[in-house]
Amino acid sequence: MMNEKLIECLTNPQKSKLLRAIHEQEQATTKELAQIAAQLPQTTLYRYLKQMVTDGLIQVVKENRIRNVNEKVYGMAIDFDAELQKIADDKSGATFIAQFQNFTNGLLDEFENYLTDHEIPTSGFAFGFGMLPIHVTNTEAWKLYKKIEELLQPYHNNPLTDDRQLRNFAMIFTPPAIS
Repeated sequence: MMNEKLIECLTNPQKSKLLRAIHEQEQATTKELAQIAAQLPQTTLYRYLKQMVTDGLIQVVKENRIRNVNEKVYGMAIDFDAELQKIADDKSGATFIAQFQNFTNGLLDEFENYLTDHEIPTSGFAFGFGMLPIHVTNTEAWKLYKKIEELLQPYHNNPLTDDRQLRNFAMIFTPPAIS
């Protein structure tokens, strides 16, 4: 059950960013997390944090009284590294299906949320999806994945600017359909 909640969180880019920030910093205030996920509406941020607390992934470790408001400070409620290792060690088909389904559902949810609030411009908008079958060995596939990851790394920590928007880049290697 814990793995499912953690997998769901890790396959949602924004929840994953929040969870990893809390893990890396050991503790993080709501204000700090709002800065880390600046593109998230405040209501969504609070909803995500509440859900991660309910799911037992994070916990409120203290509250700071600031004027008339209690600011929550979050910490991990799980041994994050150990839970990640359990997921990595689980080689069952059911785990991979859950991971893949959560990953694709997260992409679909983000895209649906975007389209609910925005019109797609007819030009000048970097957006797309597609599929290109390739013939590679397992070793070649991992090398390709690592090369693409290295290519994208310099853009990962770019600051948001008026002309630079957050975009998700997703890669999926799947086995072929067998006829």
